[in-house]
Amino acid sequence: MSTLPTPVIDLPEISDMAADDRHAALTYLNDAWVEAVREGLEEDCLVQAALFTALRSLVATYGEKASAEYVARVAERVAAGEYTVVGRSH
Repeated sequence: MSTLPTPVIDLPEISDMAADDRHAALTYLNDAWVEAVREGLEEDCLVQAALFTALRSLVATYGEKASAEYVARVAERVAAGEYTVVGRSH
């Protein structure tokens, strides 16, 4: 077991993204998503593939513990409605 401190995953809020590379990354991913849907891929398949790829990368970069803590915070934010698009809820 490592005695090194667990790295904190500190990603910016959406409002902070406009000035950095994360905004460009979000644009690229959104464009690829739209193209995949146009090509006939189901969004559920895209969601699962994107989450798997993102989680695999998070774990590879930050480790299991920090990634799990980050995902727990994301779960709280989802439950609080931070990712809900107005007019679409389940």
